[in-house]
Amino acid sequence: MNHHSPNTPKKERKEKMASGGWCLSIVSLYGRYLHRSLSAAGFSLQKTDIDDQTTLHYWATQKSLNSSEPKPALVLIHGFGPEAKWQWRQQAVFFAARGFAVYVPNLVFFGGSATTSEDRSEVFQAVSVGKLLHKLGVMRYSVVGTSYGGMVAYHMGAMWPERVEKVVIASSGVNMRVRDNVDLLNRANAHKIEELLLPAKAAQLRALLGLAVYRRAYYMPDFLLNDVIHKLYTENRKEKMELLRGLTLGRDNIVNLSPLQQEVLIVWGEHDQIFPLEKATELKELLGEKARLKVIKNTAHVPQIENPGRFNNIVYNFLCASSSSS
Repeated sequence: MNHHSPNTPKKERKEKMASGGWCLSIVSLYGRYLHRSLSAAGFSLQKTDIDDQTTLHYWATQKSLNSSEPKPALVLIHGFGPEAKWQWRQQAVFFAARGFAVYVPNLVFFGGSATTSEDRSEVFQAVSVGKLLHKLGVMRYSVVGTSYGGMVAYHMGAMWPERVEKVVIASSGVNMRVRDNVDLLNRANAHKIEELLLPAKAAQLRALLGLAVYRRAYYMPDFLLNDVIHKLYTENRKEKMELLRGLTLGRDNIVNLSPLQQEVLIVWGEHDQIFPLEKATELKELLGEKARLKVIKNTAHVPQIENPGRFNNIVYNFLCASSSSS
């Protein structure tokens, strides 16, 4: 650990702190804590070449990978932003402790996952996760996706009704329109969507947190926000911008969304300002009779982080309930 010299000019120290330049990184320390927490719960970080172009990194327990005993399989698909361990740690530990074989992939261009393919659509992400599970011998599973990951989960359910048992879509504008992006940028006071979802400045990250989190810290100093940006938002920035441009959903102002064959649970934060609650209500109608909606109070865009206990219980009860058709 490097400490600054007491003789370092005060102005220089402030500039280094503001730019995230100090070697002591709170974000790195917390990232190691997340890694240790998952490891203590039996998870390890694996990687698999799913074809000759694409490699996915993913968290799974050795019991899931090696067990011959049948377990209900659950796939947790993260949203845009930090890699999977930052978004799903509490859910991974919770469901693994309750007898699920849990798989937590990093989508392409997140957390070490990469491809030489030029495809940047969320459909490509869905196909990639499906290939991974097939390679691992997981033939039946349920999927939970948040935000961007909810779009991936929707496509997986639509493409493979014979494989995907149940679908959970959390805080995800699967039914978004072009004008929804315009409204979002107005709420964020931003000019481009990448300024909001791929922040490069402390002010941009502060705006994102203001929309995504219900209970916010009174003040987060610029040096801490810049540390977050440096550690969590700089890797594969060019490719992630291409992912935003590659979305097939939300390209016009007409929603052409087919209901899924599976039972679908929609989970939303009451105060979500990325995808406001009316999007959840509309999505439930679009997905038909097999869709149900649960709203979590006093949360925003990340209810699985803001109220993990409530989120976990809602999803657990849905996954464990008998299908209405049975």
